Formats: sequence, structure tokens, C-alpha cells
Amino acid sequence: MSLRVKGVAKGGMAQFQEMMRQQLESSMHTELEKLLDTTTGEAEREVSRKDFEGFKNLFHRFLQVKGPSVEWIKIQRPPEDSIQPFDKIAARGLPDNVADSLNKLVVVKLNGGLGTSMGCKGPKSLISVRNENTFLDLTVQQIEHLNKTYNTDVPLVLMNSFNTDEDTKKILQKYTHHRVKIHTFNQSRYPRINKESLLPVSTNLSMNGQNTEGWYPPGHGDIYASFYNSGLLDQLIVQGKEYIFVSNIDNLGATVDLHILHHLVSQPNGKRCEFIMEVTDKTRADVKVCGGGPAYSNPQGGTLIQYDGKLRLLEIAQVPKAHVDEFKSVSKFKIFNTNNLWISLAAIKRLQEQKAMDLEIIVNPKTLDGGQNVVQLETAVGAAIKCFDNALGINVPRSRFLPVKTTSDLLLVMSNLYSLEAGSLTMSPKREFPTTPHVKLGSSFTKVQEYVNRFESIPDMLELDHLTVSGDVTFGKNVSLKGTVIIIANHGDRIDIPAGSMLENKIVSGNLRIMDH
Repeated sequence: MSLRVKGVAKGGMAQFQEMMRQQLESSMHTELEKLLDTTTGEAEREVSRKDFEGFKNLFHRFLQVKGPSVEWIKIQRPPEDSIQPFDKIAARGLPDNVADSLNKLVVVKLNGGLGTSMGCKGPKSLISVRNENTFLDLTVQQIEHLNKTYNTDVPLVLMNSFNTDEDTKKILQKYTHHRVKIHTFNQSRYPRINKESLLPVSTNLSMNGQNTEGWYPPGHGDIYASFYNSGLLDQLIVQGKEYIFVSNIDNLGATVDLHILHHLVSQPNGKRCEFIMEVTDKTRADVKVCGGGPAYSNPQGGTLIQYDGKLRLLEIAQVPKAHVDEFKSVSKFKIFNTNNLWISLAAIKRLQEQKAMDLEIIVNPKTLDGGQNVVQLETAVGAAIKCFDNALGINVPRSRFLPVKTTSDLLLVMSNLYSLEAGSLTMSPKREFPTTPHVKLGSSFTKVQEYVNRFESIPDMLELDHLTVSGDVTFGKNVSLKGTVIIIANHGDRIDIPAGSMLENKIVSGNLRIMDH
């Protein structure tokens, strides 16, 4: 009898939860309609309506999710042939008609981010990174070089967000006479929702005053829907384009690789690979030493696994708490996703039209300036790998992953460790080891302007292994750093490294005492 009662109670609970879900969805739809009624023009209303359709779908799935989206026991290592070494792909050589392959390609850069974490206003892509060139300048130079060298027409597409669109479009005028066609489209604009009520915090569609905080771009997984909705995807297919190469605009290692492109276009029709994810090995630089010994961090967060017979991206947000350390270890998960992706345009169109793009939801909690707790629902572009046919991972050299997220990264790419040619950075042949030094600049260097003021010139870092700088430190001209160098100015002290200094395996502390390390 009691079992039956339990069963009824359980069934009743499930019914109650379903009723609550339906009620939340109904309230959300009502609120979204109210927001649409605040539009000023028909064009804006249509764009917002399309955005809201995507958001409703995401919100519906968010309400269905119960616990982690993977069962740990079902995770398997990917089969040998599903992640190929880059050397094997490159060993096949290139055909005579490289131009034919290039004319099927479109380069897409994710350009939705602001430079706020580096203390800069406006789009991150407009920060100067090398010889006064911005991320965007370098990207344009790379593609222009390809088009001139092979007499091709590879276009550049920028996925902007409402945060970056206006400033980016203003700057694009300067590239009018470059040999690159540049297109843009906008990421969706989704409403942030109150953590308690799960309803939008915005009361209208405007982006003024406090209302600006009510909206967000929903992660780069939105590329599929927004690219399709913009009409640009169809336009490029009509022009004979077949693949996009997608990467973060701040990854300076993400240049067009002709070997990977050739591998894509040379597959027989029935076996056409629709999705390639570039992965790379974790290195010593990804190890963070913790109190109990080394733990492993993952620069991008995701790794490739086999799950239900398909290649799948596993992100840390999907990992059950009990398995987080195992996920971070380098022994089981040796590679990570660089977010350099090669994707079939026709396949994106097919999956969008079939509504078959199933991306795991990333729930991102935020606190607004007024102290209100909200939730952002996001998706990641790489999570779609499981939806495409004949997907493949390629294990590429670490040089294809050179992100500039902090001024520590900026110091590396501005230094003589790299040489710049046609918009591409390559490690200097004068460096004995091809690994990048580990650089950690303290909080006095966080903002680009502060960082620039602290270096009269960028030090010689060709023989540097490790640099840590903390506190109020400045560098004179022509300083040379070798081996392991640690410079720590204690609170209230200032350390000026004199012009022409050569520091090799040195610890410099508070009162400018220099010790061999």
C-alpha cells in the first residue's frame, strides 16, 4: 500500500513540476510580447522577434534540464582515428590548385567581446597588439596576403554583438582599399532573467540607462542561428562558399591553414567531414600548483570525448562535482579545444532548418550594479560538434593557440619572441625552445595604459623561461630577461629596473636586492 502511495506522490510531484514549468514559460512569453510592444520600428521588432524565438527555445530547454548533462560512466576516450595528428594531415602535401580550395572558404572571427578586462573601452579587436596594429588589422593583413598570393577571394566575416557593432563598423571604412571583402552580422540580444522570478529584468527594448544591463549576447554558440537569420549564410552559399573557419579574434595563432583546408575539401562526397575542431595538448604552462600538489587548469575549458557513439565537447560546467579534479587532470584528458573550428556551410543550413542544433546550456550567474542577481543562458560554438556528420578533431601544434586575454599575454606577443610577417606571428628561430615562457604580471599591469607606461621598451625575452612581476615596478629601455626572473616590490616600495639591465635567474625584491635564483 505504502509503495502505491509513494508512487502516486511521485507522480503528483512530477505533474506539479510540469505545471510549474508551463506556468513559467507562459509568463515568459507574456513578458517577451510586452517587450516587443515597446519597439519603435518594424525592422527592430522583426530582429527582436527572431532573437526571442531563439531565447524561448533556450529557456524551454533550461527548464527541462535536471542535473549534469552527462553521465560520467558513459564517457569514453575518442577512437584513435577521430583525433588525427596535424603532422599526418600536413604530410599529404598540398595540391597545385590551392586557389580552388581557398575560393570555397570564408574566415569568420568572433568579435563580440569588449576590452574591459584589459581596461580598454570599446571592442577588444581594436586594441593595438603589435607595431600599432590591432587584432582586426592583423586579421585583415593575413587574409589580404592570402588573396594576393593565390589570386583568390576569401572574405572576412565578423560576428559582432550589440556591444561592438557600431564601433567596429566605423573602423571598417579604413579597409575599403584592401583586397578583402568584409561582411558583418550581429549576435542575438537576449534578456537577462531575474534569478528568483526567472523573468526578464528589462521593461523595454531600449539600451539606455539602467536598461542596458538587462541584455546580453548569448555566447558564441549563437553563431549558427544568428548567421542563418542574417541571410549572409545563404548569400555565401550562392557565391560557391563551402566552409567557414571560425576562431576568436584575440587568438593570434588562428591563421588559415592550407593543409586542414585541403583535408576538408578533398574528402569523397559521401564521407565529407562537416566539422573539424582543432585541439592541442595541455603543456606544463597549464599546470597550476595547488596546496596539495599540482592541479591542472584548462585554458579553454573543453575537451573532446566519445559519448553515445559521437564526438562531443565536454566543458567543465557539465562535469559532476565529484569528477572535477579528474576532468582537470592531464593524465585522462590530455587535450583541450582551441576554439579554431572548420564548419560546413551547407550543414549549418540543414541543421538550422531541421531545428536539430542541440547545444548544452551554460548557466552564467551575474550580479548587476544595483545588486540584483540575474542569470544568463549561453551556449558554446564547439558544443555543436555532436550534431555534424563525420566530425573530426585535429591535434595541432600549440602555436595555433596564442590568445591574448591579459597584458601578460600582450607582453609575449609584443616581444622579440615573435616575428610579424603579413599579419601572422611566428616564434623567432633564435629561440632555442619552441615553448612560450610563463609570464605573470601583477595587478599594477592589468590595464593596457598602465602596462604601456611601465615599459620604456619591451625587454629582450628570447631566453626567458619564467617571469613574475608584482607591485610597483617599471622597466627602462633595452632590458634583457633570461631564465627565471621574479621581481616583487613590497607595498609602498617601487622598483625601477635600470635601462640596459640584464637579469638572468634573478629574484629582485623590495629594496632592490638582487639575488641569484
